[in-house]
Amino acid sequence: MSDMKIDTVKSSNSGILGRARSEARGYGVVLDSSSRPQADAFTNSEAFLAGVSSCGVTLIEMHARDSGIPMKAIQVTIEGARTAAEPNRFAMVTMTFEIAGVSQSQADELVATYRGR
Repeated sequence: MSDMKIDTVKSSNSGILGRARSEARGYGVVLDSSSRPQADAFTNSEAFLAGVSSCGVTLIEMHARDSGIPMKAIQVTIEGARTAAEPNRFAMVTMTFEIAGVSQSQADELVATYRGR
């Protein structure tokens, strides 16, 4: 298992009902429950979606650089839909990639690389 990378995050209650503090490598973030009536911070669901969409941004920009593709900018929008009957599950997730500075075929290849990983 020497080739395994282990990421560790510690989360704890914050003293405010429905809000948690999470920390990794000395960096911290406050997350509110997705069911909290008034969320003042990123919710757990938004943080999950942010992790997925930011992975798309960083993976594609690094692959473009390594492949010599002259990408100028990228924006990934992700939307997750949940039903009232099952608020703890995403019924649907959609991602939209906007990539500047590349041809349509290059953009398609970059998105395909993301989907393949």
